[in-house]
Amino acid sequence: MSTKTPLALMKEAFGDKAKLVQAVEKLTGEELWVARTNENKGLAHVSNAKLLRLHATFTAVKEKFGTREKLIDAILELQGRAKDTGLRQTLLGWPVPRLFDTYKSTAKRLGDGAGRRKTSRAPAKAAAAGATKAAPEKAAKKPAAKKPAKKA
Repeated sequence: MSTKTPLALMKEAFGDKAKLVQAVEKLTGEELWVARTNENKGLAHVSNAKLLRLHATFTAVKEKFGTREKLIDAILELQGRAKDTGLRQTLLGWPVPRLFDTYKSTAKRLGDGAGRRKTSRAPAKAAAAGATKAAPEKAAKKPAAKKPAKKA
């Protein structure tokens, strides 16, 4: 089993690096991009692998959220901190790939992709109630273990 190199993937999807750079630059408008590139070098000097990752990330964010602001709002909503202006200011300084990774990991940690916290505790209460009823029966069957005497 062989995996394709970033060069092969780039040539297959875009033809040459200049077209890949143009595709990434189209996605890097004011609504998605935090300008951190070296003005002398630009995106043409970035590796193919990184450009492919950037293109995939920007495409996914543009389709799902549209802008960085909406992505930041979604992260804050997921975390239940929609009114936290300090966190919002911090997130405004982050680049889109970091924001998108934060969104994905938060959604995964919360267990559902819809972005809502799991608040139902009925199964947990039922399991806890069942565990407390079963515990006295087990305790009655097994004698208490003696602790070894401490050596002085």
